[in-house]
Amino acid sequence: MKISKNLLVHLNYRLSDADGVHLNPGEEELIYLHGGHGHIFQELEDILEGKEANESFKVTLPPEKAFGAYKEELIFQESIDELPEDIFIGMELDGYIDESPEEGVIYVVTNIEDDFATLNANHPLVGRTLTFEGTITEVQELSEEEMDAILNHGHHHHD
Repeated sequence: MKISKNLLVHLNYRLSDADGVHLNPGEEELIYLHGGHGHIFQELEDILEGKEANESFKVTLPPEKAFGAYKEELIFQESIDELPEDIFIGMELDGYIDESPEEGVIYVVTNIEDDFATLNANHPLVGRTLTFEGTITEVQELSEEEMDAILNHGHHHHD
């Protein structure tokens, strides 16, 4: 079965940066709903269109096609009184940005000094050229109910 709109696609993949550093050890499986639903990068989806199980793929995305450029405006200083008591550097906190409260973001605590913590809402892979390469392991049809469940949850993710 060829990959086309509204099919569930299972991939085993390796994500690496421009220096060949493996960025996703332990998270090599990806399952997503194909067809412009925004679950994966459009360029990756375009490469996969029409392929079948057991075929391989490789695509390299510049930062602007992946997670974008680093944005200083996504760095915040927050009083530790406003944060969890057990805060530590590297901790991830769910939140949102005032400009788009409907979109959740993950802040990473990058520094704690005096009574303030530095929170960074940039994606960890921002500003990097990324290469996705791997193999399609399965392509499957879904019932309307299964598709609705995926689309209404926004993210489909198996661990």
